[in-house]
Amino acid sequence: MAFSMRCRLSSGVLSLFLCVSAAVPAVAQGAGDWTMPSKDYAATRFSELAQITSANARSLRPVWTFSTGTLGGHEGQPLVVHNTMYVVTPYPNVLYAFDLTKDGYPLKWKYRPPVDQNSLGIACCDAVNRGAVYGEGKIVYNLLDGHTVAIDAATGKEVWKTKIADIAHGETTPMAPLIVKDRVLVGASGGEFGILGWVKGLDLATGKVVWTGTNIGPDSLMLAKPGTFKPFYDKAANLGATTWPGDTWKHGGAPVWGWMSYDPDLDLVYYGVGNPGPYNAEQRAGDNKWTASVLARHPGDGSLVWAYQFTPHDSWDFDAAAEMVLVDLTIKGKVRKVLVHFDKNGFEYTMDRATGELLLAEPYVHVNWASRVDLATARPVLDSAKLTGASKGNVKDICPTLEGGKSPASPVAYSPRTGLFYASTNSMCMDYEAAQTAHLEGTPFMGINSPYHAGSDKNLGAFIAWDAATGTRRWSIPEKFPVWSGSLATQGNVVFYGTLDGWFKAANATTGVVLWKFKVGSGVVGNPITFRGPDGKQYVAIYAGIGGDWLLLSGDYKSDDPADVRDPADFARDLARHTSQGGIVWIFAR
Repeated sequence: MAFSMRCRLSSGVLSLFLCVSAAVPAVAQGAGDWTMPSKDYAATRFSELAQITSANARSLRPVWTFSTGTLGGHEGQPLVVHNTMYVVTPYPNVLYAFDLTKDGYPLKWKYRPPVDQNSLGIACCDAVNRGAVYGEGKIVYNLLDGHTVAIDAATGKEVWKTKIADIAHGETTPMAPLIVKDRVLVGASGGEFGILGWVKGLDLATGKVVWTGTNIGPDSLMLAKPGTFKPFYDKAANLGATTWPGDTWKHGGAPVWGWMSYDPDLDLVYYGVGNPGPYNAEQRAGDNKWTASVLARHPGDGSLVWAYQFTPHDSWDFDAAAEMVLVDLTIKGKVRKVLVHFDKNGFEYTMDRATGELLLAEPYVHVNWASRVDLATARPVLDSAKLTGASKGNVKDICPTLEGGKSPASPVAYSPRTGLFYASTNSMCMDYEAAQTAHLEGTPFMGINSPYHAGSDKNLGAFIAWDAATGTRRWSIPEKFPVWSGSLATQGNVVFYGTLDGWFKAANATTGVVLWKFKVGSGVVGNPITFRGPDGKQYVAIYAGIGGDWLLLSGDYKSDDPADVRDPADFARDLARHTSQGGIVWIFAR
């Protein structure tokens, strides 16, 4: 396998070429299919389909809807493979297969797995599922209760089922797996429960666990082998253990609940690691490596090649679980193979993906916990007044909040046509009051009270276009509420996103002008996709179903529960006036 190069002129300037390296997937996917969570191994969420353009997007209309029968946060995205659409619901993680060749897209089959209800009490932030992946005739996805399943894509029959996590330890598994060659790569959530975070490589044919690498701890557990593990900045041995007090790394968190990408030329899988535990940073002196970091591993045996920590000694719950997008960009006159990451901490990082060298780090939202990232040391320059801990009491007005300048649940898209990234962002700040807490396996290990409030902008969110070669914002669409959906970019020069108050929107990728919007019935926390139907037409699909962290924050939006009389959060008191729970799949076309 190799990266294919697609280059486009930027803004008609002949001297500047912006290129994206899109990985050739493990399955033979045409431009019209969507076979993995992020469209391609490079995690660009870019489609070459171009029938829907900035000139005709205003004529989009709904052509099909389906109720999933599940009320909850519909994160993730559908798959489309060989004229079949596959949809995974939140708990209880039902998998639907729809025949796109027939009128009304009838159901081909439905897989209803048994899922342990006890996982509902362990899942941190709603019982979400971030989607499935296709490979070798199988649909592979995670169940909330710590199992990975492989389903025959044609028949709906279970091929294998493997227990990968233990809810008794506080582990749940809402993340979307990634298939690379004959490996299925999976991770676990549970940073709020003091787990020992890990990633596992399963055999695609049998489901057998081939390797397990922890994200913290001694090099032997992390599969950081001498001569192979070569971080660019922090080169000492066993930093995953020695940067923690005593053996506190054993319940230090480091979950993996976001997205993965893969460079076949380097044979490296990239993923982000979540928060350290507990939230009271004074209980875990040191950098707490490798939480809030990006790790690069060989998928075959899990060996760790390099790591970089975005937020050393994270004092604000700034998970680094967001996507790592792999593109080739011109940086200071030189084409570099880079990794682009929009961190929860409010900075966008552009890095050399072969070595882990930091090339650029700029704030994409208002940030005040750090003044900048020092490129010489690759560490943030902290504002000591914003450091948190139980002894510091209630630290006021930290920006962004622990929800992030961009949520890791809201993946960006990249367009090689414009050379820009498209991101759903949040303009909020928080107060942060930490408390001493004790670890008890399988119970919350947090110690935190962190109310949010609006940032400097009267709007709580924005959908933005960003230039990762220079670290600058190109345009912005303000939104009343935080923006929580993923993004989609297309060759037709159109970008798509959704809003918490239930709008699905299309915008001109070059100018940011909103071209079209449609009310989809519930807040959007999922990720749009596009595909070519059997009739040759381009379609766009999105989930509607508010949830995720907004299950905890919105208040009074569960209309089927008379006991849900929670007061909405102060910073978004009227959100529940615009949306209620839902579970709908929408398809649009011209």
